[in-house]
Amino acid sequence: MIALPLLALSAPLAAEDEPEIVVTGQGLPPPPADPAYGAVEIAREALVTAPSGRIEDVLGGVAGFQQFRRSDSRSANPSAQGVTLRALGGNASSRALVLLDGVPMTDPFFGYVPLSALAPERLGSVRVTRGGGSGPFGAGALAGTIELTSADAAVLGPVSASLLANDRGETEASGGIAVPLGAGFITLGGRWDRGEGFLTTPASQRVAATVPAAFDGWSTRLRAVAPLTNDVELQASGLVFRDDRTLRFAGADTASEGQDASVRLVGRGSWQFDALAYVQARNFSNVVISSTRFTRTLDQRNTPSTGLGGKLELRPPVGRDHVLRLGLDYRRADGELQEEAYNAVTGAVTERRRAGGVTSDLGLFAEHDWQLGTVVLTGGVRADRSVISDGFYRAVNPAGAVVSETVAPDRSDWTVTWRGGAAWQASDTLRLRAVAYRGLRLPTLNELYRPFVVFPVVTRANAALRNERLLGFEAGLDWQPAEGVRLGLTAFDNEVEDAIANVTIGTNLRQRQNLPAIRARGVEATLSATQGQLGFEGSLAWTDAEVQGAGPSLPQDGLRPAQTPRLAASAALTWKPAEGWLLSATLRHLGAQFEDDLESDVLPAATTLGAYAQVPLTGQLALVLRGENLTGETVLTRNSGGSIDLGAPRTLWAGLRLGY
Repeated sequence: MIALPLLALSAPLAAEDEPEIVVTGQGLPPPPADPAYGAVEIAREALVTAPSGRIEDVLGGVAGFQQFRRSDSRSANPSAQGVTLRALGGNASSRALVLLDGVPMTDPFFGYVPLSALAPERLGSVRVTRGGGSGPFGAGALAGTIELTSADAAVLGPVSASLLANDRGETEASGGIAVPLGAGFITLGGRWDRGEGFLTTPASQRVAATVPAAFDGWSTRLRAVAPLTNDVELQASGLVFRDDRTLRFAGADTASEGQDASVRLVGRGSWQFDALAYVQARNFSNVVISSTRFTRTLDQRNTPSTGLGGKLELRPPVGRDHVLRLGLDYRRADGELQEEAYNAVTGAVTERRRAGGVTSDLGLFAEHDWQLGTVVLTGGVRADRSVISDGFYRAVNPAGAVVSETVAPDRSDWTVTWRGGAAWQASDTLRLRAVAYRGLRLPTLNELYRPFVVFPVVTRANAALRNERLLGFEAGLDWQPAEGVRLGLTAFDNEVEDAIANVTIGTNLRQRQNLPAIRARGVEATLSATQGQLGFEGSLAWTDAEVQGAGPSLPQDGLRPAQTPRLAASAALTWKPAEGWLLSATLRHLGAQFEDDLESDVLPAATTLGAYAQVPLTGQLALVLRGENLTGETVLTRNSGGSIDLGAPRTLWAGLRLGY
């Protein structure tokens, strides 16, 4: 349906007297000062050769990237799939802004990213910018921005498909078509992952109710791109996905689903513009099973939420050496939790709970880049009006009597953030850069209103949470000492004021609270080298992160935030012995981190080895072999008082790929 009006619009442009039209399917190009922020580019080849085939595996090669937990999107609770950068974690909400073709992807209620719906094979590139954001949707870019760009028809080819199976009988199937649409194109892609999963529970803790982490997820995306004039391009897309998982015990089932749609108009003439509108319908359900009686204790049966928004960015012609960006954006999220609590012994309902509300953000921004010979200066300012309204939590007993109720007052605020810096091309091989910035993040509806239990720990919500604000500085260099060799080095100092964390306030009792601050100081390094048939990509992030606050009432003062490693490193070696052949190995290391805010339970350091092999057979058909955790490393993903969950064991994949 999306394609029909685009086809009608694009058909007249095929006239012979019209100049050649170049359709990109992308937004406006990055401004000249983009290198000042040390952005990292991930090319298509790296996207489609990850050992696990998952987008989180791809992003794990970027220095500073971190998920809330070490689990991937097959064995994690979806609501814990928050992503951040620069060791600024501590809870499950995303502190990094994740965009797909300009559209924010975080869940409107929980703030997690639907990683399983972001198929790497549908992407053309990824750009990761660390540090607080300004510009469009900057209110979500507290720790940085991850921009996912879809592949166009030329990259995807007319037909692409793959089918793989692993040694546990799990399968991964994907396919897509890309066809001309007048002077534009249309792409349709789908992916289906399913399997019985692996046992996340150590052998010593398994009981009769213990089951593997089964998963069954699919996603489909339709995208159409067509020119309206020589300089104006219309883009439209729709994404539908569902993901079902079982975690730890039989009956502990979770489901997440979404239906997203967006329309984007991009103008590349003398007056450049990027106009975007989107709507998202999401839902989540979760059944909690008692870890002592192995019966249902909670059925979070329905959590519908809606996200909608858009942006308008204008770049007027202000001279060859200047790029001025003016614009506004708007994001609104609303949702409601609907759940029932059960007696673990009798199975009777003990409480019926509802919680929800609305958050919104209207942002106005302006940025200016100025090219002065070998120096680029950049500066930007952003003003956000954030509103939190209609918030409530209500629990009633089976007779309908109120057990607990919170009606949160509506509130609003204006916040001004900024960023600025410079990049100096000191020589043909050396660039120096330095920037400073402030960032902003609103608390999610989940953080504000939804309490939860991961037995035996109860975590309370907090309707009074304040917005998080970040102040950061960094300086670095990009050096090319030889042909095909690139080195990047960045030193940074970031501080999040009013950082939201799950704070211990009693035995097995926590509450989401604003900490005075989390400060993260560290170094990020990247190295890439290409020599003939060999290639190398390496990254390292060392971060000293700690909670900062005064007084004996804050025992977390001076401690490292929960789920935050001090060291993370990745190294990938690639060999292309002949046309169509590709062999690679990836080594990843995550340093030790703590499960909780009081550093009570340790998740030990882990080092894993993955591999990928592509062997051409005939035409565009290739044999694909993949290996995850080939050394069989024991990776702890949760340790709550000795109750442990494990990450993926050694896993071997084999299959075929068409259109590599």
